Amino acid sequence: MPGAGLPHRRPRAQLSDEVASRIRDRIVTGRLRRGQHLHLERLAEEIGVSVTPVREALLALRGEGFVELEPRRGFTVLPLNRQDIEDTSEVQAAIAGELAARTARLISVGQLAGLEEVQAELEHAGRFGIGDAAELDLRFHHAIYDIAGSAKLAWFVQLTSRYLPRRMLGATAGFTESTGPEHRAILRALHNRDPEAARRAMHEHLARSGEVLIRQLDQQGFWEQ
Repeated sequence: MPGAGLPHRRPRAQLSDEVASRIRDRIVTGRLRRGQHLHLERLAEEIGVSVTPVREALLALRGEGFVELEPRRGFTVLPLNRQDIEDTSEVQAAIAGELAARTARLISVGQLAGLEEVQAELEHAGRFGIGDAAELDLRFHHAIYDIAGSAKLAWFVQLTSRYLPRRMLGATAGFTESTGPEHRAILRALHNRDPEAARRAMHEHLARSGEVLIRQLDQQGFWEQ
């Protein structure tokens, strides 16, 4: 059974949360550019929802610093700063490392088997070009965060991921080949019940992912848009 022993998947998000995620992805990948005015009706039509969840999503994104609401003009996209992304990447790596260390102390044999199965699926998806490698990567990380039993820390690391879209990395050539050895290092530390090794492996993995993402954005000329 896929993912045996792992925590249950998260409940389905509210519609406005899903809409916010889609708009957020467009901003962090440059499809929506800084200063661009966001038309509620147009976004609703493109996404296939009513205007209400779009408005709710934009209000949430305003609180996250992705958009601003200007009188008589509506919502516009705010610029993302390179230093802020670098800082967020460092914070994410540190928190995720702590969660991995806690998981190393708590993980069961069944949960380890479930993680190994997800990693095998991820490697299979990369080797044969089938399946959703990015989704499997997220499942791998979410499972480790959940097993740690630290809900607030897990919430914080998920918050940082809004600014560091791993799905963008998942779409790049060689994604599974580059992440495979890093995931394997994390798994070895978990099998050995070695908290410090798990912390180090997770931190190095996410720090490298952050560097790759920022390099991609540099190549796109993202900061000059």
